[in-house]
Amino acid sequence: MTAASDPSEELVALAADAYVYGYPLVFDLSAAEDFMQVGVGPLAPTPFNHFAHPARSAAPGTHWACVGDDTLCSVAQLDLSGGPIRLHVPDTDGAYYVLQFVDTWTNNFAYVGRRATGTAEGDWLVVPPGWAGSEPDGVRGVIDAPTSVVSVIGRIACDGPDDVERVRELQKQLTLTHLEPGTHRTGLPAPDTDVPQQLCFFEQLRVWMADFPPAAADCAYQDRFQPLGLLEEGPSPYVSADPVLVRALVEGMERGRARVAEAARPDEAGRGRWVMDPHLFDYNLDRFGVGTIDSPEWKMADREASYLFRAVAAGIAPWGAHGYEAVAAHTSHDGDGHRLNGAHSYVLRFEQPPPVGAFWSLTMYDEPDGRLAESPAGRHAIGDRTPGLVRADDGSLTVHLGKERPADPAAANWLPAPDGDFRLVLRLYAPGRAVLDGSYEIPAVERY
Repeated sequence: MTAASDPSEELVALAADAYVYGYPLVFDLSAAEDFMQVGVGPLAPTPFNHFAHPARSAAPGTHWACVGDDTLCSVAQLDLSGGPIRLHVPDTDGAYYVLQFVDTWTNNFAYVGRRATGTAEGDWLVVPPGWAGSEPDGVRGVIDAPTSVVSVIGRIACDGPDDVERVRELQKQLTLTHLEPGTHRTGLPAPDTDVPQQLCFFEQLRVWMADFPPAAADCAYQDRFQPLGLLEEGPSPYVSADPVLVRALVEGMERGRARVAEAARPDEAGRGRWVMDPHLFDYNLDRFGVGTIDSPEWKMADREASYLFRAVAAGIAPWGAHGYEAVAAHTSHDGDGHRLNGAHSYVLRFEQPPPVGAFWSLTMYDEPDGRLAESPAGRHAIGDRTPGLVRADDGSLTVHLGKERPADPAAANWLPAPDGDFRLVLRLYAPGRAVLDGSYEIPAVERY
């Protein structure tokens, strides 16, 4: 019997597909559990249906997906199993903010905020799948959740340390209220603790896949995983699994991980250029609610290929927004392809400001850890809202990057660098059409 026709080899290939397909679900719900039980990044442990806000603004050494100096984050895990939740948002008086709604499969299915719904005060009703109740008076609209657990990722623009108190007051006005009496769970469905460690991923996937079904169009693909035990109900099939199945699952998971890692690997030929993908989160093909754009431009054409993109996004940019809401470009190299390092000085010259509908910011991180860089000057980011920026007579803006403070007037445009290697992240909020269609090119970082 050849390897190609070996049933165990077919199981390995199937298990690899299952890992790629299911990784975002397991990632999302594992992160939700961490959020509620131990906290995430600067956020303290917080139960379902409550917002968590950082106890302080971003500090050097912090490593978290939402960390930057341009916004303050708020996060909530919603449990809709006991019925709808009423969300209250404050009036931000025109200031940028967004609440991004993410289902358990990491699909961004709704947005509330300046771009999507404006900045006025109001209430929204978040309802579970299949809800058929009546919309109460006084709500601006209904947000239909595809799954009964939802992550809400909030970002409110913050113009530096002096602006933190204003943002704190707005965060206090973000509230979640149960619409009707009901039983709300305090945790997620629990996988069988007797399952061997090496099979825990598939046990989590089995249990959570049953409780949080995917979009209807994904069900046929998911049904392929029956031979792996992933569709079994009741007691776990992995407690005393057949050795052939165990080998297939373990090897398949390794193969699936390698596939995701390969797809996420940056193009070495692109060194010296900024890496930005406005369409990284276009794997949502079915679930479009308030504030989303339901058009072919924002949907991947190949459904099966979208599963790999979804897994890559969960691994490298968890809970990121659609490109039309915000994009982030990053680089670790100068225009000649050399690594950025604090031993040298650099400039980043914008002939024209990045085209955005809200604002842009440039943030400094150390490498390889990706933590917010230490800065004796207390500045970790610079952007169009930074006071005192000096522009040339032709309107261009030159940002100075390095350990040593440049002489005035260039010092006003200085972004301090750490001792070793560093990475730059340019965030563009409500990016313009030129960013999204690729006609705007971010200038290279030049060493001098």
